[in-house]
Amino acid sequence: MNENQKQMMIQGMQELQIPSTKEKLQKFEIFLDLLMEWNQKMNLTAIKDSDEIITHHFLDSATCSLHSAYGDCQKILDLGTGAGFPGIPLKILFPAQDFVLMDSLKKRLIFLQVVKESLRFDRLELVHARAEEGARNKEYREGFDAVVSRAVAALPVLLEYTVPFLKVDGWFFCQKGPQWKEEMEYAQKAMQVLSVKLEDSMEVKVPFTDLNHQLLVFRKTAATQKAYPRKTGTPSKKPIK
Repeated sequence: MNENQKQMMIQGMQELQIPSTKEKLQKFEIFLDLLMEWNQKMNLTAIKDSDEIITHHFLDSATCSLHSAYGDCQKILDLGTGAGFPGIPLKILFPAQDFVLMDSLKKRLIFLQVVKESLRFDRLELVHARAEEGARNKEYREGFDAVVSRAVAALPVLLEYTVPFLKVDGWFFCQKGPQWKEEMEYAQKAMQVLSVKLEDSMEVKVPFTDLNHQLLVFRKTAATQKAYPRKTGTPSKKPIK
């Protein structure tokens, strides 16, 4: 990470009003170096440019924490973490929170184990599982204060993946694009079935980019029915509607 990139991170955090420190900046630098190195060996992210990784991954991930409810959450699941987004940037910024990063591809978790060791993270667990399987595990079902996810899936599908992991009164922080209102209409039945309510939505601009998205903030209002999530592949093939 060169000096210009360090300044980009510092200024970006200031614009998002998220506290940063020299130690956190050093961890982002290590993470960036590892990502650039490993991306040559395996396809971790389609974004190859280091400046764009800072804006489109690091700063964009940080925006998941902008709602006031986020700070009250202790145990957080990053579902479909991929190369560690948004979980690793959030863990760097909020080291006192407990994180579980879950993904269905083993090779990504091999990379994330190196990241975990390099950044000397404790209270960070890496789990190899699909969402439908993980939510059936007693250790994880209804065990989290919050779920964060940047997974690209229709909202009814995402809700069926994420809500079973949440405690009652837990939060799902979800990034969506310009069509979020249409997706909300499409998701009304899923929200009803899964006992989840939209508590807030925030328009978010990612510094140094033309990225504008909506941070949707859902709260779980009752325990998830035992039937959900349905078996592997069903939520995406037959969304609740």
